[in-house]
Amino acid sequence: MSADESRPSANNNEKEGLENLTPSSVVSPPPEDQKSVKERSLPRRIWEVLTWTPPRCRWDPEKPPEFSMPLNILFGFAGAFTVANLYYNHPILNVLAHDFNVPYVKVSQIPTVMQAGYAGGLLFLCPLGDLLKRRPFVLILVFFTATMWIGLCVTNSLAVFTAISFITAITTVTPQLMLPLVGDLAPPHRRAAALSIVVAGFMLGILVARVISGTITNYISWRVVYWLSLGLQYFIFVLLWLFMPDYPSTNPDGMNYFRMLFSILQILWKSPVLVQSCIIGFFTSAPFTAYWTTLTFLLASPPYQYSSLVIGLFALIGIAAMLLSPFYARRIIDRFVPLFSVVLGESLAMAGIIIGTYTGSFTVAGPIIQAFFLDMGLQTSQIANRSAIYAIAPKARNRVNTAFMVSTFCGQLVGTAVGNHLYAKGGWIASGSYSVGSIGMALLACAARGPWQDGWLGWDKGWKITKTAGTADGRTEEKSHLAAKSHFDKAKGNGDVEKGLVQAVQESNIGKGFEQTGEDEKDIIKEIKDVDRPAGTFNSVKGSAS
Repeated sequence: MSADESRPSANNNEKEGLENLTPSSVVSPPPEDQKSVKERSLPRRIWEVLTWTPPRCRWDPEKPPEFSMPLNILFGFAGAFTVANLYYNHPILNVLAHDFNVPYVKVSQIPTVMQAGYAGGLLFLCPLGDLLKRRPFVLILVFFTATMWIGLCVTNSLAVFTAISFITAITTVTPQLMLPLVGDLAPPHRRAAALSIVVAGFMLGILVARVISGTITNYISWRVVYWLSLGLQYFIFVLLWLFMPDYPSTNPDGMNYFRMLFSILQILWKSPVLVQSCIIGFFTSAPFTAYWTTLTFLLASPPYQYSSLVIGLFALIGIAAMLLSPFYARRIIDRFVPLFSVVLGESLAMAGIIIGTYTGSFTVAGPIIQAFFLDMGLQTSQIANRSAIYAIAPKARNRVNTAFMVSTFCGQLVGTAVGNHLYAKGGWIASGSYSVGSIGMALLACAARGPWQDGWLGWDKGWKITKTAGTADGRTEEKSHLAAKSHFDKAKGNGDVEKGLVQAVQESNIGKGFEQTGEDEKDIIKEIKDVDRPAGTFNSVKGSAS
């Protein structure tokens, strides 16, 4: 056989080696290709290290890995110091302008560029969590972000700094991949408490980044902040590589990417609870960014005239509220229907904003009270809304989360823009009054639809506020699709794929509904194979398929 004829065979075996991640399975190429193999050896080794899974983290259908408190805390820690990447530059823009020797207006575009990149990552990367296995996807994103971050630590060019900031912002979406995964893994009756730890980490990262960046830059250099962030990102990568289990994909048969993106609109069209949560999220997140943006102007002006270091320490107040949220979630959010907890959260936020807005111009106690209650209210609302929306479509949780986070992100942008504009026109009271109105709109959205309602408007299905036992949203009985996957893997290993499909459906609490309506096994198999169904498969309300 000639060298030309043998080359395709070698290439095919190389592809199999990449898929199976076992270098020994690759057939040795002809001698003239040895050089190209050596040239590819380093990238291949890096790929194999990134995607290799320690034995204790591998998926075992006989004994699926459990979702433990240490793993929950790890996800929260990773989320905190990943999302912090977006906010290190906020308090040091004047220092960056001086070091890069450019006007302030040029460095002021860096936060905007990073927010745009993050929005792109939310919309185009996060939905892939419904298609790809989460462990390798998350690890690759974290490793890529950390490696690109080296450029931010060493560059002396503002153009390069801005371009790399945009790229790293796109891939800084790993916390938004972890939240749906927690929704998959946590028992429905404990989902709010599990989510609260990750959400607290997410919010903690936003605030602690400002404190760390402002304090270190004030005493040493902004580059130390970025080198510290680099070390934290590689540390997060190592922790996740060692301890993050390799959970199976929720849609292992694959999906068309563009059809998957379009399905987000379909889910919105069919899910009143998701639309309600998105509207509430939009109007609740706007006051958060409006407050933290305009607070600097208030505290730097008479009668306070605080230093930037003291202003940065105000973030510690919000951190205190976040540390309380897991306890609050377990005692309140996990016990009552999500809408009740949302209303409680909005009421806390409203009380804090009113006190801070109308007393903040003459006493610092006002902004302090506002920081605590606003952050507590925002977290309560977000956690409760996620408990509700993650029950909509368990096989599409990443797309559901994308819809919710895009609306929340838009609210943050609007809050920043409107808050700054109103502060410039009418001061602290004007911007705070906008926040009062925004929370009022969120409460109106809560009032439009009751927790037991199937349609878009009304309260005629009842006012009960306690949950049905074992549910996350109060009424939807769920079982993890990972348990269904375990049944399918076992049966598939015995050569009976159809039996595995039927058992998987039944384990997911769907089989009961189909059996009651007299459908045969072929319809059940079609149901579980229909991975593109936007409304989700592994879900039932009162024993019927969704």
